[in-house]
Amino acid sequence: MIFQKTNYIKGEVTVPGDKSISHRAVMFGALSKGKTEITNFLQGADCLSTIDCFRRLGIRIENQTDKITVYGKGLDGLSAPSSLLDAGNSGTTVRLISGILAAQRFETTLTGDASIQKRPMLRVIEPLTMMGARIESLNGNHCAPLRITGASLKGIHYHSNISSAQVKSAILLAGLYADGPTSVTEPSASRNHSELMLRTFGADIHTVNNTATIYPRPSLEGQRLHVPGDISSAAYFIAAGLLVPGADLLIRNVGINPTRDGILKVAKAMGADIALLNQKQEGEPTADLHVTYHPLHGTTIGGDIIPTLIDELPIIAIMAAAAKGITVIKDAAELKVKESNRIDVMVKNLSAMGCDITATEDGMIIHGKDPDACPLHGAVIHAHNDHRIAMSFAIASLIAEGETDITDSECVAISYPEFYKDLRKLCGQSGS
Repeated sequence: MIFQKTNYIKGEVTVPGDKSISHRAVMFGALSKGKTEITNFLQGADCLSTIDCFRRLGIRIENQTDKITVYGKGLDGLSAPSSLLDAGNSGTTVRLISGILAAQRFETTLTGDASIQKRPMLRVIEPLTMMGARIESLNGNHCAPLRITGASLKGIHYHSNISSAQVKSAILLAGLYADGPTSVTEPSASRNHSELMLRTFGADIHTVNNTATIYPRPSLEGQRLHVPGDISSAAYFIAAGLLVPGADLLIRNVGINPTRDGILKVAKAMGADIALLNQKQEGEPTADLHVTYHPLHGTTIGGDIIPTLIDELPIIAIMAAAAKGITVIKDAAELKVKESNRIDVMVKNLSAMGCDITATEDGMIIHGKDPDACPLHGAVIHAHNDHRIAMSFAIASLIAEGETDITDSECVAISYPEFYKDLRKLCGQSGS
């Protein structure tokens, strides 16, 4: 798909529902008694994979235009699927559902697409095995496909060497079925959507500092949930608003959970002034974001803030490429095991656009270009079927001279099917 520079970004946009929360709403609704109604659900490929998996596990789920209805059967209501479970491109689905399947009374084979079959699963296999789970990597490489044979689980206190909401959530979900309390301690706090939502459904779960503890066998009850806009999707428009001269954007109903708002902190550290309007606190905190153009400067990004913006680091790298001075991204080795090796992919693609960028073992060093004196230029961008790479370079194209051609551009459907349509509208363009 071909993209070109623009001198216009104005208007309002409402981004799709949060991907992490959408996944969890379906999963927790399936494990609850009664009906769960979910509005503003993300109709992206990843979340639809979660729906498909739970349908195969015997849960009735209605997908209507304005809401998802899950008819839960309680903790023991899942049934053996007649075929394998295919999670598509969704690492969240694979890792979280592994914690649930580990405690069932049947055997399941869990797989996904070629990307998923390369992504590391030992990080959940190891703690779940400590709890008594029986999980076999069928290719012997600690990746999917996984054969999971249900077993009786015991409560543990797991000290994770990485801060990962997926790992934490898999263990906590297994803890619902354990013989005693289950705790997870992380080096720094990862996103806490599971803890907040499980508590809403009726789970006995507590968090002290970086340790979350869940108690087994709660009576979970169906809920009505409204999913806030995904800040990871909003990040692309935040960057567009900051980078395109004269830009003035309002991004409606964005989730600003403090375990996810690192992009806002980094933007501020780079000189941006983003106004939070109409703030609300209804389970998950939300706000409208008013973003206007502002010249940016380099900064250093690392430490405890990384888990709060891991998915936003590709678009932050684009911001850094157009900022004055040097930006250092560190402590982000997790980028290597996402849908693509995002460190290598960002370095190669930004280099192709004329940016002075160097890969490090756990991040990048980016020498920002003066967008007036020496702007980025268009190039052929290889997205590697990674939705966050494709969307990041669609934003980079807005400030690059000449044409930018993004391969595999359709992969944005994983998390934001209407992304290009919304972007063109804000640029004053028509069409899909």
